[in-house]
Amino acid sequence: MTETLEVKKEKAPYVIEWRDGFKIGVAQVDQEHRHLFTLVRALNLASVDQTMEELLEYVVTHFSNEQDLMERSGYPAFEQHLRLHEEFAAQTADFLGSGIEWSEDRVQELRRFLNKWLIGHIMTHDLRFGKWHASHNAVVASPSVRTTRSSRGFFARLFASR
Repeated sequence: MTETLEVKKEKAPYVIEWRDGFKIGVAQVDQEHRHLFTLVRALNLASVDQTMEELLEYVVTHFSNEQDLMERSGYPAFEQHLRLHEEFAAQTADFLGSGIEWSEDRVQELRRFLNKWLIGHIMTHDLRFGKWHASHNAVVASPSVRTTRSSRGFFARLFASR
């Protein structure tokens, strides 16, 4: 009887909601992070291609905005942070380029990967920037929010054709 119950039991979607504990204290970055969580949460088998296209475009926008803010404020770990974004882009490209067809399990795997990376990145590297930014009272104007893909950087080049 236990086997029958396990077979009928469907896996619950792997969904992580935005929490205020993820804030780094830079309003624009926090707003963009929140939207990234919304896009990851929206992933489902029926619309995975469309949602991934939107997500990738927004990631390029977010990374570009974040990198501009770091560069303009003189963040000393900017180059290291840029490399982390590039590594994420390469990992994502490997996942998406595997040629494996989409299934519920694969969508869940993608969601787990994206959430794990996003939370880990925010709670370590982005939070480090947020603390640095606050302690240095960066007096640079916030970069304008981009609404189109940036042609700058590895990530933008990697996904420019998507």
